[in-house]
Amino acid sequence: MRTTVRRHSIGTLLLPLLSLAVLACSSGTPNDSTLPPSTATANASVAPTVVATAPPSAKPVVAPRADASLIKRQVLFGNPDRSGVQLSPNGKQLSFLAPRDGVMNVWVAPVDKPADAKAITSEKERGIRRYFWAETGEHVLYLQDKGGDENFHVYSVDVAKGEARDLTPFDKTQARVELLSPKHPEEVLLGINNRDPKYHDLWRINVKTGKAELVLQNDGYTGFVTDYDFVPRYAVKSGEGGSDEVFFVEKPAKAKDPKAKAADPKKDAVAAPKLFTKIPYEDSLTTELVGFDASGKTLYALDSRGRDTGALVTADQKTGATKPLAEDPRADVQGVLVNPRTKVVEAVASTYERRKWTVVDKAVAADLEALGKVTDGDFDVLSRSHDDKRWVVGYVVSDGPVRYYLYDRAKKKADFLFTNLKALEDVKLAKMHPRVIKSRDGLDLVSYLTLPLAADPDGDGVPNKALPMVLHVHGGPWARDMWGLNATHQWLANRGYAALSVNYRGSTGFGKKFLNASNKEWAGKMHDDLLDAVGWAVDKKVAEKSQVAIMGGSYGGYATLVGLTFTPDTFACGVDIVGPSNLLTLLNSIPPYWAPMIEQFTNRVGDHRTEDGKKFLTERSPLTRVDKITRPLLIGQGKNDPRVKQAESDQIVQAMQQKGIPVTYVIYPDEGHGFNRPENRTSFYAVAETFLAQCLAGPYEPVGSDFKGSSITVPAGADQVYGVGEALKAAGK
Repeated sequence: MRTTVRRHSIGTLLLPLLSLAVLACSSGTPNDSTLPPSTATANASVAPTVVATAPPSAKPVVAPRADASLIKRQVLFGNPDRSGVQLSPNGKQLSFLAPRDGVMNVWVAPVDKPADAKAITSEKERGIRRYFWAETGEHVLYLQDKGGDENFHVYSVDVAKGEARDLTPFDKTQARVELLSPKHPEEVLLGINNRDPKYHDLWRINVKTGKAELVLQNDGYTGFVTDYDFVPRYAVKSGEGGSDEVFFVEKPAKAKDPKAKAADPKKDAVAAPKLFTKIPYEDSLTTELVGFDASGKTLYALDSRGRDTGALVTADQKTGATKPLAEDPRADVQGVLVNPRTKVVEAVASTYERRKWTVVDKAVAADLEALGKVTDGDFDVLSRSHDDKRWVVGYVVSDGPVRYYLYDRAKKKADFLFTNLKALEDVKLAKMHPRVIKSRDGLDLVSYLTLPLAADPDGDGVPNKALPMVLHVHGGPWARDMWGLNATHQWLANRGYAALSVNYRGSTGFGKKFLNASNKEWAGKMHDDLLDAVGWAVDKKVAEKSQVAIMGGSYGGYATLVGLTFTPDTFACGVDIVGPSNLLTLLNSIPPYWAPMIEQFTNRVGDHRTEDGKKFLTERSPLTRVDKITRPLLIGQGKNDPRVKQAESDQIVQAMQQKGIPVTYVIYPDEGHGFNRPENRTSFYAVAETFLAQCLAGPYEPVGSDFKGSSITVPAGADQVYGVGEALKAAGK
């Protein structure tokens, strides 16, 4: 069972850029009268030509105000010292991600001697982001792609020998870890789309030998719920109008070599499906089956049907009738605490402004009470040994690094291990303050404000004067901002800016009414929410009206482009990171494994298959209004991005160049949907920091050597940001 709820539908369409937002704890045809003909026919597979010269209207730039006392970008955007802390199943070893030669790898140490950790993986280019202990207790599994293409392979590493085996050695294939089971410790259940890129078949693979057995051929489902014997019990399919239909799985497939190009559909396909339950469209992002307990007798689900927020329920395995276990009237359940042996849910987590735990099983009530007294901040139980005697717990605060503890259940005592970033332990950081802002139509927008220390000496979240401000917009859009240490907020506050992040309509975690209020409101009411937040900040004298910038990644990048094209006088400048510029080309170029969920996309964004839908999407696309841009714009893009392809940025840059509108364009040839490599993150923020200093007149740390080791290229507008051209030459770019 998953401990963090993962939506089977479109909750990850445009992920928030974790590498750009948080220090790790635990992104058709336009109107021809507006666009030049070459851009009007652009699509996501053929990138238009970007000219590496400044337009005639470009203005000369002057040096911003340098300040040597600022927190170094390398500290804020480099690798953490440790993250992803876990216990081995037997509780005798501690593992975590940490740099090895500057690249995040998996390290393992005796649980009582973390300083004796040794690296067991040897990735040399891209850091590992996700890993798991296999149930053997002798192997670690991790996922890795190439250059951000999201074709993740799953590797098994023998902890003692440090030898790695690629369990999914297929080209142009994405693998997913579906389930680990203590009943079958030498195996892992994977979803692999090597047969058909649209669908992930289920395979049992031996973590020691790599031997594979086909469990089920997937011919049309978006996801499965299996028990701990690796038997698929339910299958989910997108239904009419964007609903989800959940079917009983009648017959698993026969064994077959995963290298085979195709299975026999007459022998290996799922039998004629029988409907278990139907999830209406309005509940489809707040309702899903979560998984079974170890016995297979209890089926857990999150369910918003008949209520607004997603509650934890048990579901009758024959009728689908539900019984509520825990709910929060203001926020969806978004995490569960699961017993490592019985797989019974013992507590749930929900977040409105801050994290809240609700006990389901009294067996952990005393533990959660004890953990709540250990130190300040919101906590998560990150890992538990199989005998349940030891837990690893992480505490998040907004003005310091993440603190990790080893918790002894018998003694009810937590011993400090380490923080995720020692360099921040003695640095005075700014606090993040939750704020609830009313939208113009009465919605509550849970937001987070961080102020420079000098502007808020008493730390009450009220500045002593109006400030230049950056509105930082999260990606998704079906994701959310959270309270805690946020690298971008700290960076902005340290440079003298107020930083405001808004959970606009469509953000997840606040119930289905709030989420569904965003349907077909890209560049509509979703943008109004951002404008209302800016208006609140100006009215409260947080922000100086003429000095508000907008910045974000993924959907946040789209919001930036919308801000500069739909409301060109509101923002002083914008920073767009992997944001789509044309909703038609975006929807026409989604990854193949999202194709089964197309009804969700078209219902929530717009239908690119109909003439009316094409017209609507064109009207909501920043590319259509490129001639409205009057304020400075910086764009960052990963060449290998499978979600928002490079053409999305190329086409708006080309359109701006052809109209003589200045733009600075940064491309990374070894990145995808966000910037994974710390050298690339730091180099982009070096450009963005100077760009914002020119726009908002704040202090800045000069680029210096921050391009060293980065793959940064700047095909347009390098001379529009002070020092970038010289830094590129110094780095041999």
